[in-house]
Amino acid sequence: MTLAMLVEIYSDVVCPWCYIGKRRFEAALERFEGGDDVTVVYKPFQLDPRAPKEPTPVADAYARKFGGPEEAIRIIERVTDTAAADGLDFHLDVAQRANTFDAHRLLAYAHERGVQAAMKERLLQAYFTEGKDVADHEQLADLAAQVGLDKAAVAAFLASDDGVEALRVELRDSLERGITAVPTFVFNGLWSVPGAQDPDTMLLVLQRVAEKLAARSS
Repeated sequence: MTLAMLVEIYSDVVCPWCYIGKRRFEAALERFEGGDDVTVVYKPFQLDPRAPKEPTPVADAYARKFGGPEEAIRIIERVTDTAAADGLDFHLDVAQRANTFDAHRLLAYAHERGVQAAMKERLLQAYFTEGKDVADHEQLADLAAQVGLDKAAVAAFLASDDGVEALRVELRDSLERGITAVPTFVFNGLWSVPGAQDPDTMLLVLQRVAEKLAARSS
């Protein structure tokens, strides 16, 4: 018997390892026998909650954070090569680092309408491949329309204070749950796995969690 499994994935839309981890988890899920009984929910986490809404080239942001332009280039090259091995086409030379608060509001909005997974993928692609500004309301509304949401309704939502306090509560909750780095995968609120683990490892985790759930229900 396969039991329902909830996987909450804490991540940020400007986190390269979150995108890589997402792809690896998806590869594991395709091989998992109980994959149809797994529900995935993306939970918010901000790598830099103080980031300005005005975008800045990611190379500049990395240089400030990691000790200079040479180190920034090295990190960008490493994650780009790693992403390519997982089928992702990173163009961090055009990526624009900006505050992700409203992107997370949009993900919550999309979750309520059943298209969060598609919205998450579109935001990641927009940031890492297309150089989109994920803090800009107009661009966010355009991206939302591309996954089937009403553009005008999304624009109105982003222009309002709807979802602001709820997101603040969720961000605080992530810290209270001990989430300090992303991606972090939380299984049924009981077991957590940090980092962009390889597909074989994630498949083993899925199988072990399924066994634990079965044991608890017996």
